[in-house]
Amino acid sequence: MKTAVGIGAAALVAFASALAFAPRTPPPLAPTTIGVERSHFNTVTQVGDRLLAAGALGGILYSDDKGVTWTSAKLSQDRQALLVSIAFAPDKKTGFAVGHEGWMLRTKDAGSTWEEVAFSKENGEPLMSIARLPSGDWISVGAFGRAITSKDNGQTWGPLTLPAEVEDKHMNRIASTEDGKNWLIVGERGLVIKSTDSGETWQIEPEFYNGSFYNAMSTREGGWLIYGMRGNAFVQTAPGEQWIKSTIQAPISFFGHAQEKDGTIVLVGQGSMLGMSKDGGKTFTLQRAKGRATLTDIVLTGPDSGWISSDAGLQPFPPSQAKAAASADQGAKQ
Repeated sequence: MKTAVGIGAAALVAFASALAFAPRTPPPLAPTTIGVERSHFNTVTQVGDRLLAAGALGGILYSDDKGVTWTSAKLSQDRQALLVSIAFAPDKKTGFAVGHEGWMLRTKDAGSTWEEVAFSKENGEPLMSIARLPSGDWISVGAFGRAITSKDNGQTWGPLTLPAEVEDKHMNRIASTEDGKNWLIVGERGLVIKSTDSGETWQIEPEFYNGSFYNAMSTREGGWLIYGMRGNAFVQTAPGEQWIKSTIQAPISFFGHAQEKDGTIVLVGQGSMLGMSKDGGKTFTLQRAKGRATLTDIVLTGPDSGWISSDAGLQPFPPSQAKAAASADQGAKQ
């Protein structure tokens, strides 16, 4: 009896071994997804009907269905450096992404694929913002006074001439009016550089604040709103007018903005806080989106819809939609 059991057990082991090593076609694997509600994103933007988001580890995602699904773009080099800013030409096909270690990428197909233009692991100052001037030239600015320009659609880059007072200050963002005539570059230690001739020449704005500015936007009233750290924001009702400090009830640092059709300005910042202004940026009320993340950017896709990027992923806007979608599993196909 024992012999029979031993023979049976040996046969079972032999069968299992044969099955384990027998050639067979494995079942297809489920698509790998990136949880866009968990990843770190620094920017989200819209180009035509396409949404794009970028951030940590050099990832760029795009969505052609208003954020229902997200797809990873193909990059020629996987540097895993932090990406900060994306901008596109009027053709909505050609665009650039910039970030840390001087990393610059270019796309010619609206963001599906990206080729590396520049990268410097050693002494590569971060590039923080990029924009296309009405002339067709591209400009990019960043840390330690770095400012570059390209006159051949990004093939080659050289120094951008800015006032000497810039020195080694960090420059955080480039902004323009809708017509492209007036431009601002804002940065640390109250740095504001302006151009009133479509970016041909630049002048330093007299200092009115000594802290860091993170972003700027033109207002529908024809002026500017500049904002940054600890709830400091300033409005200029028209070019050349005095800068007036905005009223914000808490020292919230803000990093991104959008403007709704009714004129409401929305700022996004630390602690999942939103700043809402209905008077052109003079006063702001505060709301909270879901979680306690640092909100980095916002894009509006319709009258009552949009997306917010953060260091804890992407979430829908407005906050009521964000709460309703908190359990939704938004994934990015690879």
